[in-house]
Amino acid sequence: MNTRVARFAPYVSVPEIAWFYLLRTMNVVVLLFLVSPILVIIPLSFSNNSLLIYPIHSFSFRWYENLFTSTAWLRAGRNSFIVAPLATLLSTILGTLAALGLNKATFKGKGALVAVLISPMIVPVIVTSVGMYLLFARFGLAGTYLGLVLGHTAIAAPFVVVTVTATLSGFNQNFVRASLSLGASPVRTFFSVTLPIIAPGVISGALFAFATSFDDVVMTLFLAGPTQGTLPLQMFIGIRENISPTIAALATILIIFSGLLLLTMEWLRSRSAARQVAA
Repeated sequence: MNTRVARFAPYVSVPEIAWFYLLRTMNVVVLLFLVSPILVIIPLSFSNNSLLIYPIHSFSFRWYENLFTSTAWLRAGRNSFIVAPLATLLSTILGTLAALGLNKATFKGKGALVAVLISPMIVPVIVTSVGMYLLFARFGLAGTYLGLVLGHTAIAAPFVVVTVTATLSGFNQNFVRASLSLGASPVRTFFSVTLPIIAPGVISGALFAFATSFDDVVMTLFLAGPTQGTLPLQMFIGIRENISPTIAALATILIIFSGLLLLTMEWLRSRSAARQVAA
């Protein structure tokens, strides 16, 4: 019997114990149901077959070799690792500044302004993408790296705003007042006091922004030029034209990469919670 249940066994009834185990069994079943479609892709990436089919008769690394030798896939990977980091940097800076300003400000229409800032999280991406394309086409930014980075920044920044705002809700402003009273400038106070405390929230927001930019297909479809397609767009084109197991190989790498991001965010969340308790 579970130690926590055994500890309170004299005080709980049999139906309560049964519900305890039933609830956890249901959680495991739901988790397996959600994860199984993702896990099914991994063995297919090692298949020697040219089609994504089961059963697998022989295993090979040919699709990983194709992924790292194909000109189209290498170009898409290069574009992804150019656009996503730049969009992450811009969205982190702008989102953090917006969260700091909104956290201190009290004015009419603040709620409406917040709604506008986070609207890219709510409005369908295709609507935002069409609007971005029509706007950027007027200024000659459509089909350029700058336009693509700005478009990704627009859809990634709201995640930074939300994450940093949540971190600031538990921030003790007395630290800032103490720093200013000791003669530190506002800029030095921000970098020496505020930023180290809210760093887990900022980094978490940056990770969300990076994942949003790296995973985007629709915005890239509208704003990217012929040679500016990213990995998700290349996967979309590959599925539409020719379903190749190379997509499964890339998907496996992205699954591992996403898992590492989730573990990093969980570590930052626990660290932030421990720091707030200590403060």
